[in-house]
Amino acid sequence: MEKKQVGITETVLRDAHQSLIATRMPIEDMLPILEQLDNVGFYSLECWGGATFDACLRFLKEDPWERLRILRKKCKNTKLQMLFRGQNMLGYRHYADDVVEYFVQKSAANGIDIIRVFDALNDSENLRTAVKAAKKEKIHAQIAISYTTGPVFDDKYYIEYAKKIEDMGADSICIKDMAALLTPYRTFELVKKLKNTVNLPIQLHTHYTSGLASMCILKGIEAGVSMVDTAMSPLALGTSHTPTEAVIAALKDTEYDTGLDLSALSKIRDYFMKIRQKYIETGILDTRLLATDTKALIYQVPGGMLSNLLSQLKQAGKEEKFKEVLQEVPKVREDAGYPPLVTPTSQIVGTQAVYNVISGERYKICTNEFKGLVAGKYGNTPVKILEEFQKKIIGDETPVTVRPADLLKPELDGLRQEISEWMEQEEDVLSYAQFPKVAMEFFEERRNKKYSINKKALDLENKIHPI
Repeated sequence: MEKKQVGITETVLRDAHQSLIATRMPIEDMLPILEQLDNVGFYSLECWGGATFDACLRFLKEDPWERLRILRKKCKNTKLQMLFRGQNMLGYRHYADDVVEYFVQKSAANGIDIIRVFDALNDSENLRTAVKAAKKEKIHAQIAISYTTGPVFDDKYYIEYAKKIEDMGADSICIKDMAALLTPYRTFELVKKLKNTVNLPIQLHTHYTSGLASMCILKGIEAGVSMVDTAMSPLALGTSHTPTEAVIAALKDTEYDTGLDLSALSKIRDYFMKIRQKYIETGILDTRLLATDTKALIYQVPGGMLSNLLSQLKQAGKEEKFKEVLQEVPKVREDAGYPPLVTPTSQIVGTQAVYNVISGERYKICTNEFKGLVAGKYGNTPVKILEEFQKKIIGDETPVTVRPADLLKPELDGLRQEISEWMEQEEDVLSYAQFPKVAMEFFEERRNKKYSINKKALDLENKIHPI
């Protein structure tokens, strides 16, 4: 029997808690189990990027760079993986090329081995700078295809995009099914066609929201997928991922055997069960997000977006409007040119849907981000936006028709000057670049507490291994 060993990317340190608890897991909850996770033999640990950077600064009062250094120190054997939004980096606008290049350089220097780069609109022009920078740093550049459905998203669309990815010099491709829209046989068919088109390893990332993820993973593996994303069972299912243990068990003694020992995960599962219970008891984990909902196939809302929408409505005291907002999301998406719903477009479309419902009139209030999306400031939408709708949203403003970053002058030196008196590490300029107000609040708090990044790391370390 020919061995086609499948690699497992464990997401419990990033996407699992991003999907279930809006990225609120602090480093304190990770530290006790990192060395055990490192010894399992995973293909990679997805542990950084995505919304973790914002959540660290805004809510957890952690330095995201120090988190990465701690993760690297504790996980010496396993590749560390991050999610990176191309020209958006980890923020919500496009950044100048010099900032993007510097971010990739610093990510690699602080411990990242694999960078998964994607663009919310699948506009390949928004990926070039990040991929080129990753190749320069000699880290694995994986380009993700944001999977979605709609008028133009047929096999031809995905095949052509995969060819562009290969030509760009990517080391692998990820099918990123953030909204759980894949079905098992569609997965098999798509993977087969991509395998016949490009000569790159393919990874599958799909969420459990619609209840189909495990079946999609199995059919994807049978079609030739080399790596899959999963989550330790206590933080799996619902809007998260397929349980890691289940995939390992399903593939055992087959040609796809992961080579991982199921019993080695027992203590890790026990640990995260306690963490999960804590989040439930403190109200951080809304158990409704653990349920399967095949309506995801209709609403096309990603797991992380569901938790954020619910959070927005709770803050507005309009929790009862949740279903109405979910029904509004696909309508807004159609108006905006069918963008795949993934950060930042998921937040842009989702927040606009919330405003449409709460205000009682569609597009009575429009966010600046939604206006930017309609104006082309994030790149080309998969379907051309109707001119009449564009005028309604942006008025007489001239739409952007070039790569948005081409309109940006180098930013790095200016950003350094703006925060020169607050910098304690070179990476601070990148935190400030993406979240200026939030980062400044963090820097002030860091200074006022006289709480240096090194002292914080030491304090965290001492919680686990007292001196």
